[in-house]
Amino acid sequence: MKKLTLFFFALLAVCLAFQACDNSKTYAEMLEEEKDAIKAFIKDSSIVVISQSEFYAQDSTTDVSRNEYVQLASGVYMQIVDKGSTNPADTVKPNDLVLVRYEEYGLIEKAVTSSNLNNPTVMDEFRYTVTSSSIAGLFTQGYMLAYYGSSVPAGWLVALNYVRDGAHVKLIVPSKMGQQTAMQQVYPYYYDIHKFQIWN
Repeated sequence: MKKLTLFFFALLAVCLAFQACDNSKTYAEMLEEEKDAIKAFIKDSSIVVISQSEFYAQDSTTDVSRNEYVQLASGVYMQIVDKGSTNPADTVKPNDLVLVRYEEYGLIEKAVTSSNLNNPTVMDEFRYTVTSSSIAGLFTQGYMLAYYGSSVPAGWLVALNYVRDGAHVKLIVPSKMGQQTAMQQVYPYYYDIHKFQIWN
């Protein structure tokens, strides 16, 4: 009986040692780290966050001189630098091809992780699709396709509801609205999208 008790204590000690060596984070810890990274970026960038009701009261615009960003219901923070075309009909429609010039900055890495701004020969392109239950975008070419697969970050698509052809927007995109790696690693990203150009 003593040997059996000793065996169980030894087994318990080994299990505790393995658990103590496990440095992986829980999903809740990763979400907390993401939340902290977004808060720190907002503070460090002197961003003024406005509500959706304030945003709508301002004709769905943000005051760039005050560095305003609207926090949308999806958790995405958006600043409209330039709404794009003055023609109200120049909005993205189902099956449109959209060309994009962008820079992606990781809020946890604190570094630029992807960009096509410095390469005039590369333009990221996606097809915008609408079904009865959802909207989606599929990359057809560019760096985002090469790095993360064909799915366009949902955070990018949210912005399309408020802008027109040629728009310039800045976005803080939480992991649940981001690209494939963002969702897997629970990483938030900041995007400076210099141009959403509709290409029919």
